[in-house]
Amino acid sequence: MNKLGTAFIEGIIAFFATNIDDIIILLLFFSQINANFRRRHIFFGQYLGFTAIIIASLPGFFGGLVVRRELIGLLGILPILIGIKQLLSREETTEVQTVTSNFKQSSDRNPIVSFVLSLLHPNTYKVAAVTFANGGDNISIYIPLFAGQNFASLGVILSVFFVMVGVWCFIAYLLTLHPTIADILTRYGKIIVPYVLILLGLFIMYERGTFNLLPWVKA
Repeated sequence: MNKLGTAFIEGIIAFFATNIDDIIILLLFFSQINANFRRRHIFFGQYLGFTAIIIASLPGFFGGLVVRRELIGLLGILPILIGIKQLLSREETTEVQTVTSNFKQSSDRNPIVSFVLSLLHPNTYKVAAVTFANGGDNISIYIPLFAGQNFASLGVILSVFFVMVGVWCFIAYLLTLHPTIADILTRYGKIIVPYVLILLGLFIMYERGTFNLLPWVKA
């Protein structure tokens, strides 16, 4: 029981330590909610991306691979590509709206199937990709954290993590409902998001030392 209590505390501390910056990203996502980009895309995208982070961290539990920090930084390419795409494709929203409209008509007969398939919207994968890319530091911390656990304590830590993902999304959404924050994000959110994503990707690569992999940097 003491072991499980320790695992619970470790899970809380590890989540807070590795996901503070994720609140900012979630705030930007929630500020862009419209007919095409829904709350469920952010929610499930966040869970999908975080699940990928956990899977990538499990080698630490099984005593297997230890991913080099420089290679983990390559995940920063994902938000950079998404940011560039948003800058170069301002008409993307209109195109997605047309596809979404047709999609709803074709699946209107079965609301359950329609809802499940709507989770496969490209926006869900965008959120998941950014979450996963921003989780490079999570992986480097979770690998050694998982390495010292048994199955029961690992289960406690993972339970804490997945509950906290939902709490994190809820907190970010509530913050966007604040009049001042909502007004600022609504007015400037769509403009700055691509640049934030690009800077995030560059920071991820810089902080992990990924640029040291470049031959001219080594020289």
